[in-house]
Amino acid sequence: MADQYAPSLDAGETLSRQDLSALQLERLRSSIAHAYANSKHYREAFDATGVKPEDLSSLRDLAKFPFTTKQDLRDNYPFGFFAVPREKVVRVHASSGTTGKPTVVGYTKKDIETWSSVVARSIRAAGGRPGMKVHVAYGYGLFTGGLGAHYGAEALGCTVIPMSGGQTEKQVQLIQDFEPEIIMVTPSYMLAILDEFRRQGLDPRRSSLKIGIFGAEPWTEPMRREIEEAFAIDAVDIYGLSEVMGPGVANECVETKDGLTIWEDHFYPEIVNPETGEPLPDGELGELVFTSLTKEAMPIIRYRTRDLTRLLPGTARTMRRMERISGRTDDMMIIRGVNVFPTQIEEQILKESALSPHYILEITRPGRMDDLKVIVEQRDGASAEEIAAASKGLKHHIKTMIGISTAIDVVPPNSVERSLGKAKRIRDLRKG
Repeated sequence: MADQYAPSLDAGETLSRQDLSALQLERLRSSIAHAYANSKHYREAFDATGVKPEDLSSLRDLAKFPFTTKQDLRDNYPFGFFAVPREKVVRVHASSGTTGKPTVVGYTKKDIETWSSVVARSIRAAGGRPGMKVHVAYGYGLFTGGLGAHYGAEALGCTVIPMSGGQTEKQVQLIQDFEPEIIMVTPSYMLAILDEFRRQGLDPRRSSLKIGIFGAEPWTEPMRREIEEAFAIDAVDIYGLSEVMGPGVANECVETKDGLTIWEDHFYPEIVNPETGEPLPDGELGELVFTSLTKEAMPIIRYRTRDLTRLLPGTARTMRRMERISGRTDDMMIIRGVNVFPTQIEEQILKESALSPHYILEITRPGRMDDLKVIVEQRDGASAEEIAAASKGLKHHIKTMIGISTAIDVVPPNSVERSLGKAKRIRDLRKG
């Protein structure tokens, strides 16, 4: 299997750890100096902390510099974080802004080329090769997913099918007619595509798809197995976020599927304690922090992603891996004193064959304490007895494995709203 996917690596992927560290330090010094010289925010933040670019003499010295947060970007809306003249910015993207002002990011022509190259590297690591057809079902527009995947696939020499999100029936039609080998989409929307295959009476295992590259939201190993088994494909994880670049910051290698290789020649990772900000050693679980090494329009220094993971040694590449994101500090629920992430619930749902992976978590506060209800769809064809047993089993699994008591509401198929982008797993009905 490994020989089948043996990739032709680029120069950055073949660096030794020693050479990679030297390159990182060189690029880090340049990026910090560029940020200090050309960004009002970073100049003020560094001065307030009492650090200067010349204080960085080793990679460990990065911990002396202040963090950047999403709020910092919102406070400088729309273009206050740019470190080049606005006319040098050839494209802008932005977050949805559902919890406040959107975060706006900009790219120079060179930034777009860098981004395309790391996405191309990611697709190749997933098993993609020049000449393959790539069905892009990430949303196009201000969201970085669609255009990021698109330009990267073109840079690798693939044929792009720019479907975008939505129109699920048409998604299936084009997969059947155009016969792509690769699909790039959120894992939750891939499940909606799977449902549509089955609704049309089509066998997803007989489709042309060989590789699925899934990102933009946390997902679990059981969901990987579900998708791989349903479509007879290799499912791999891609990671990125607009503030750092977009998709393509890290990607799983198909020959190992053991966590995402971080393209460390462009993005320097740290893990910190989410509460104290103290750097943690490799192998410990904490909040992921990124510093860009090669961005021109908007260098980002020690950006707190809010994603929880750990750093691991390289396997398929010399570059370090990150464990699949287990959750986010801002999607963590605290239910009666217990920290709970949606992925933990999902893992328990997928243990029950009568339940589907479509679910939502509803939080209420009928009295002085929070209550959690798991609303989950039954699978087509499940009997009443199977559904009752699955509901009881799920309640038991959650209590045993996570430590909380929940209400379980098993609803008919297609009752839970499908998301065309990132899945919305939490419905908070608490007043205040």
